[in-house]
Amino acid sequence: MGYRKAEQVLPLELIRLIQNYVDGECLYIPRKSEERRSWGEQTMIRKELEERNTKIANDHKNGMCVKELAVKYYLSEKSIHRILRKN
Repeated sequence: MGYRKAEQVLPLELIRLIQNYVDGECLYIPRKSEERRSWGEQTMIRKELEERNTKIANDHKNGMCVKELAVKYYLSEKSIHRILRKN
């Protein structure tokens, strides 16, 4: 997310009104609810994590213990347990 100068996109009257509330501070303006994207929608990370978690579940079904899975996938044992509960 990049920053844009308020002077380039907002009318001067609106800038002055906003300055009454937050003078010189950074202000986050969220997207409209109909424009929001869910986490991982823009990148492939959600799909990659789902695939990894499926592999973890399959490895566990095929006999790998939690400690071995944690080492293999570079995760904590607690994370492995959480993934296995969801699958």
